[in-house]
Amino acid sequence: MEKIFKLKENGTTVRTELVAGLTTFMTMAYIIALNPNLLTGFGQDGGPELWNGVFMATCISSAIGMFVMAFLANKPFAMAPGMGLNSFFAVVVANIVGMTGLSYVESFQAALVIILVEGIVFLILSVLNVREKIVEAIPLGVRLGIAPAIGMMLMNIGFGSNAGIYSETGGPFYVMRDFFGALTPSVAQSTMGSGYGAMVLAVVTMFVGFFVILVLDHKKVKGSVLIGMLVASVIHWAGSFIFLNTNPFANITAEAFIPPFGDMVETTLFKFNFKGFFDIGWFTAITLIITFCIIDMFDTIGTLVGTASRAGMVDKDGNMPNMKEALVADAVGTIAGAATGTSTVTTFVESAAGVEAGGRTGLTAFTTGILFLACIFISPIAAVIPAAATSSALIYVGVLMLAGLKNIDFSDMTQLVPVSVMLIAMPTSGSIGHAIGLGLIIYTVMKVFTGKAKDVSVLTYAISLLFLVKFFLAA
Repeated sequence: MEKIFKLKENGTTVRTELVAGLTTFMTMAYIIALNPNLLTGFGQDGGPELWNGVFMATCISSAIGMFVMAFLANKPFAMAPGMGLNSFFAVVVANIVGMTGLSYVESFQAALVIILVEGIVFLILSVLNVREKIVEAIPLGVRLGIAPAIGMMLMNIGFGSNAGIYSETGGPFYVMRDFFGALTPSVAQSTMGSGYGAMVLAVVTMFVGFFVILVLDHKKVKGSVLIGMLVASVIHWAGSFIFLNTNPFANITAEAFIPPFGDMVETTLFKFNFKGFFDIGWFTAITLIITFCIIDMFDTIGTLVGTASRAGMVDKDGNMPNMKEALVADAVGTIAGAATGTSTVTTFVESAAGVEAGGRTGLTAFTTGILFLACIFISPIAAVIPAAATSSALIYVGVLMLAGLKNIDFSDMTQLVPVSVMLIAMPTSGSIGHAIGLGLIIYTVMKVFTGKAKDVSVLTYAISLLFLVKFFLAA
């Protein structure tokens, strides 16, 4: 272990890394079921066979990406099909159905070609150090603002969408909008219907877990984040039994533990529909590939830079050692995702939870990867981790990442304004890449109109222009 991961050099231990890997896994285990739900319309599009295929692909491709991250880059970052990118992928599949008349499964397989090309492009750019040059082209002020902006995004996920509740009156209902945003309990009850009880339980769960983490961290207890999540989970399970009359373990059956390998082979494994891909037209195909590339590139860069900054894994210029290797791992994960049958695999922002738990080496990523592979066989167990329990960890880590604001020079408007916009844009758009793009555009424009155009590098101008084009194309 020491020879492979250099634990002493990074000031960590095997126990700390294992706890960090488990912590990261628990905060992002939701993606194992959510990703196939989003890509198949909760099993309605493509049937249960496609759902099973995407489920298997999610576990396998994520693990492959994390193993490369562990052994090539020796970094604690976890990977999985990116949120936002998977929703966009589902929209693309639906559009291909409408454009070509192909079935959903055939259109899905055509869209996998887009992901394959994106992954290959990224692998080439990473090997040639182009992606690393792009990281260096991000101005220091914008780079320093990425971690706090991610913190806002994590808090938004924790307080908002991660604990979204549905009922017969609609949904999803969000904690900060529908519970704390309601003027009176009667208004909240009438708005949420039967979802009100689930919302109350979610609120209690996340705050108890959050305060348990705070107290344990204050007392310097190792694994405080993991313990807090476990306490929150127990509370949620008990509340489900007692107050909601539901059994959170109802889906744990013997049949549920049998991995659906056959469905993956039939629907997604190396099932590239090149004919369907060419049927959508070359301009549409190129536009989609570029769009996926831009979003994925800056989501990954933002997560790596922001999380590494929080963990002190960057130098005085804000650069992370082994950035090239980490980017290669991201590209390999995307190619593995296309080959097995899922949307773009990218570095997950929830990695921050494991880093906060002490993860500093690839052993953290390796541990999370092993757990993802294990979910092929134990997915029902992973599925019982309540979203509200993971919210406790996300809120806590988000608060800590806001501390990065102290590094911003508030007297420099070319730092203050881009960072302020990023703080709002990242949680509201749900995209790290889009927020960085806005920050870069604002930084560049301000430099030009304050007579400091020469301070901006040519590559920064090019990236800002690319984002402008991308935003207008998306519009």
